[in-house]
Amino acid sequence: KMKPLRYAAAVENALRKKLEADAGYSGLICKNPNHRHWKIAVWQPELYTLDWLADFLDLNAANDKEIVADYGLGRNCTLFDKTRKWAYRAIRQGWPEYGQWMLACVERATAYNMQFSAPLDEKEVISIAKSISKWTYSKFTQQSFDEYVKKTHSAECQSIRGRKSSGGGRPKIRSEEWVSLGISRATWYRKHYKNEN
Repeated sequence: KMKPLRYAAAVENALRKKLEADAGYSGLICKNPNHRHWKIAVWQPELYTLDWLADFLDLNAANDKEIVADYGLGRNCTLFDKTRKWAYRAIRQGWPEYGQWMLACVERATAYNMQFSAPLDEKEVISIAKSISKWTYSKFTQQSFDEYVKKTHSAECQSIRGRKSSGGGRPKIRSEEWVSLGISRATWYRKHYKNEN
């Protein structure tokens, strides 16, 4: 599930900002707090939840969108999103056998992972790629894609979309003011834009 992972990444990013922690830290190594060499102060003996941590952090919408793609859990989210978006298109390029498809997903995920300044562990990349390859292979078949296209691209659906978009997103003409003024449309627009500039 990506929603909890994104939430954890947002909390992690906000915590990193609040503590002014090193964004380049990959999270792979740390000092063992249980070693006798270190003095430990425990201020919160109970276990905490992400929600409890989030109460003390700024998780506004801008912060959520700014999850650092190259840091911590953000790498997992970014790698998953980039690979799955590629997979939805790539599987339609011939609907390959599963073994071939899984290898293609692993290769693509590995290539995306190499773009991070602190890449994820190979096992984690393979796990993400396997998850994507299994899901797309079992749920995204040629038959299901054809049915999806049939449902979403019928003449009726396109007609409804056209009515909703009011001309494909083009701005509506302002009630044809030039007609009431007795001038041509081109003259009205020239005068209108001349007044704006």
